[in-house]
Amino acid sequence: MRAGLLYDALTDAAAAVGSDPFDAHVAAAVLALAAGEAEREGVDLAERSGLDGADHAALARCLFGGFGLAGAGGAVLAVGVQEQTLRDILWMNSSGATRFEALLARMIARRAMRPHHLWQDLGLGNRAELSEVMRRHFPRLARRNEQDMKWKKFFYRMMCSDEGFTLCAAPVCSECDDFDQCFGSEDGEALLARMAHARPAFAPVAQGGMA
Repeated sequence: MRAGLLYDALTDAAAAVGSDPFDAHVAAAVLALAAGEAEREGVDLAERSGLDGADHAALARCLFGGFGLAGAGGAVLAVGVQEQTLRDILWMNSSGATRFEALLARMIARRAMRPHHLWQDLGLGNRAELSEVMRRHFPRLARRNEQDMKWKKFFYRMMCSDEGFTLCAAPVCSECDDFDQCFGSEDGEALLARMAHARPAFAPVAQGGMA
């Protein structure tokens, strides 16, 4: 099933059982993008979503009235040290320690290993949606990121702090030469929308003239 169709099927299933529309949107966006990547790259869905078969079933019960995903079977999911650390940070700072927040933490931690802005790698439409996810489900982290640092940079700073070493040597962010890498704009195209329209994962660079 194409990513856009899967997103629609999931959000329709969520609406039918009265699930929270925003939470359903977020989870459906992650799953649809992850499923599209898994199909294109020939890997198990768990590798891209961060959820094993039991987790996918739990998420389906939480939000989608039991609506299941093809390929969400019993794969054994390997979790690296950085990913596990980020899972733990998110979970420890969740707003209600709910089952959904545990699953959301796992999805965010896995998708944070991908190469784009985090909001893009979650399949969201813009950074504001990610900020709402953090305020709603991980409010202590949202408050700690009061300077609006890019979320992946913020997470790495948190992980480094947990491990007892410093991410950078700048005494204050305003004096750092790499300020824009941590605080610059996070513009870009929504990856789920690009996949839904079957465009390449990376647009080719124009050769020999203006694009």
